[in-house]
Amino acid sequence: MRLEDLRPSPGAMKKRKRLGRGPGSGHGKTSGRGHKGQKSRGSGKVHLWFEGGQTPLHRRLPKRGFKNINRKEYAVVNVKTLDERFESHEEVTPEKLLEMGIVKDLKDGLKVLGDGEITKPLIVKAHAFSETARKKIEAVGGKAEVV
Repeated sequence: MRLEDLRPSPGAMKKRKRLGRGPGSGHGKTSGRGHKGQKSRGSGKVHLWFEGGQTPLHRRLPKRGFKNINRKEYAVVNVKTLDERFESHEEVTPEKLLEMGIVKDLKDGLKVLGDGEITKPLIVKAHAFSETARKKIEAVGGKAEVV
């Protein structure tokens, strides 16, 4: 067998439909588009959201609420997680939490929340703290530092 002997298996290659090649071809004159109408025209493209001139769904539905474009989305971690995963007097940074797999993505920063109890004094560096988290960390002798 040589390179020039290679052929696709029978039935694998379908012949393309050749349009506008006379009445004998079966695809002449209107080229399979039928008569008149938007889809028979040269530029008769219809968008997926087009509803035949009826007001489209995205315009019929009411607009609701407000979306703040300056909103900060923090990766969150609770004090109980820090208590379980870190030793006493250890420094907790966003990079360390990312490395350990405690947070998956830092987004706009790290926020420490106050769910659970903390028993060890830790030096926690984050972009934001909830009021309860800050109180709990400082109550056991730790530090809550804003990065």
